Amino acid sequence: MAFWAGVREDIHAIFERDPAATSTLGVLLCYPGLHARTFHRFNHWLWKKKFRLLARWFSQVARFFTGIEIHPGAELGRRVFIDHGMGVVIGETAIVGDDVTLYQGVTLGGTGKEKGKRHPTLLNGVFVGNNANILGNITIGENSRVGAGSVVLRDVPPNSTVVGVPAHIIYRDGKRLLITDPKDVKDPLSDVIIALAGEVRELKERLGFGELTSVPGLEHSEQHLRSVRTLAEEDGERDQYRFTQQPFDPEYTEIASGI
Repeated sequence: MAFWAGVREDIHAIFERDPAATSTLGVLLCYPGLHARTFHRFNHWLWKKKFRLLARWFSQVARFFTGIEIHPGAELGRRVFIDHGMGVVIGETAIVGDDVTLYQGVTLGGTGKEKGKRHPTLLNGVFVGNNANILGNITIGENSRVGAGSVVLRDVPPNSTVVGVPAHIIYRDGKRLLITDPKDVKDPLSDVIIALAGEVRELKERLGFGELTSVPGLEHSEQHLRSVRTLAEEDGERDQYRFTQQPFDPEYTEIASGI
């Protein structure tokens, strides 16, 4: 795509996604994400033409003026919108698809000194909240959302929402996902949780509590969840008690009723 045609597309994308954008002149003057994108187009061209040092130097100039660091080797698609943008870092081998939105503080980085493809790939329509870190050669599927402050260390399927440190899926295809296995969390405490669950099971066996009746087709973790009343059910029982029981004996005067 021609240079100025790409800039026009970026401006149109800003008007579509940011209600604060009120005029073309305001977008041209006040949106560092647009400035960084425009710089990167030129820097990426220099990088492909093997003017590597010059491209890196211009990328540092762009970083000084915009607060956004995009390595000239990174590949950015069409209509990428970097909102606010301060502190955004995009690594050399990162690939960003079309219609992606990045907020301030986002890092598309690596996890070490490995060679080759070492930065993430964001497919079309991905949304990344502020201060999220997406690290390593992983892929974020189309139309997925990464919550603010999340640390993503493994692939995310399309149409999913991930949150947490490290990030785990909470929505997929518009449906809420319930984590029933601590191994799905993959955080530093997951092994501790698994060990504690094993100890609790062993103690229950020693105390003579019978195992749950096995239900064909259900995993043990699901059967365990069925045996525990949810907080919502307990709240419902308490509410029912409040509305059906007299708080005081009607034969006695309520405390402070005459004050």
